[in-house]
Amino acid sequence: MSLHNLILNVDSYKASHYLQYPPGAETISSYIECRGGDFAEPVFFGLQAFIKEYLLTPIHAGDIDEAESVLTAHGLPFHRRGWEHILRKHDGLLPLEISAVAEGTPVPLHNVMLQVENTDPECYWLTSYIETALVRAIWYPVTVATQSREIKKTIARYLDDTAGSRKGLEFKLHDFGARGASSLESAMLGGMAHLVNFHGTDTVSALVAARRYYGADMPAFSIPAAEHSTMTAWGRDREQQAYANMLRQFIGPDRMVAVVSDSYDLWHAIENIWGDALKDQVINSGGTLVVRPDSGDPVSIVTESLERLMRIFGARQNARGYRVLPDYIRLIQGDGVSRFSIPEILQVMKEQNMSAENITFGMGGELLQKLDRDTLSFAMKASAIRIDGQWHDVWKDPVTGPEKKSKRGRLALIRGDTGELETIRLEALNQHTNLLQPVYRNGRLLRETDFEEVRQRAQI
Repeated sequence: MSLHNLILNVDSYKASHYLQYPPGAETISSYIECRGGDFAEPVFFGLQAFIKEYLLTPIHAGDIDEAESVLTAHGLPFHRRGWEHILRKHDGLLPLEISAVAEGTPVPLHNVMLQVENTDPECYWLTSYIETALVRAIWYPVTVATQSREIKKTIARYLDDTAGSRKGLEFKLHDFGARGASSLESAMLGGMAHLVNFHGTDTVSALVAARRYYGADMPAFSIPAAEHSTMTAWGRDREQQAYANMLRQFIGPDRMVAVVSDSYDLWHAIENIWGDALKDQVINSGGTLVVRPDSGDPVSIVTESLERLMRIFGARQNARGYRVLPDYIRLIQGDGVSRFSIPEILQVMKEQNMSAENITFGMGGELLQKLDRDTLSFAMKASAIRIDGQWHDVWKDPVTGPEKKSKRGRLALIRGDTGELETIRLEALNQHTNLLQPVYRNGRLLRETDFEEVRQRAQI
């Protein structure tokens, strides 16, 4: 079975829906919105990647044969005539129009982000058929980009308070999530979504995705870093030699290296190795050593590590009156890091008169994996149908779930009089500019955005 057979990129029950619409159906208009959840301002991102990967390649006769074989054996009807019509009349490209807000735009909850309609009346069933693939392709990068941006706001606030400058903000949250993602594609999309906000990652597939789908040259950076296996391979009695080798191999003028330092005893590593045996090498390296704790309670470990490093290496007082380590030494916390623990760590640092300049965070599963479609209550709903040339509203309004009430009619997204984004009916557009612009039509990408444009729109 081909993993790229778009006809099979679907929920089972969709295969029967072509028989369920009213007679005379010609066009279905559906939209995607975030109906609620953990964040107030989702960042729209990921549509161009989906279009390039899935919608620019035509289906072929083998896809139709395979889909018929699978779905009929699965217990469902198969719309062979409909798919053969697409193959014959549209050369296998989907007769759809997708309009969307520009990628990188923060869109407040309960507003339309994307609208899709079929462009061929024979394919009225196609709009909803694409829902499974389209929603899955969008909810995940939107949710990762949104969470990453909210964390950026948190770190920015503490930098404002304790440093008076946001210098280096774009490197303050580093993606450690590749191995914890559910698939390579998840790592690519989620890792790329994080890079909408930050410039640090160890998820190489995110670089590939940003280059492939958004024309990015080099969207993020990393540094040489130790893992426990490379340190413990030296043995406990040669831990100092392991660390010295890291300095010898990687550090130098304007160069950085991160060394995990808790393989045995973090406090011994800080006090006796970094702070004594190798202290002069650290100070005179011309670069920056980044010490990495990797176990214990993140709040107490970070603050205790910083206290010890400041006692050993000294600290200056910045313009805001907070303590900062010398430039040649910093800390990265990559264990137990989440959108909840980051503000806890930064708040306790602030209370102990430590600047947020001292620390960088590495975030793994919490960044790319501990999210789902309900984090922002993503949904795609039909809102209008054209029957025999006449448009009719379509909506749901369940008594048992008022939060699931959907919008009616063909929609537009505008900037209202107060500057806030607002969803209105398309026929009420008048002098306003519709921010939902056609991006895809009948197998063609109509408007391409590059990664830097996305980043600019997502700025905090």
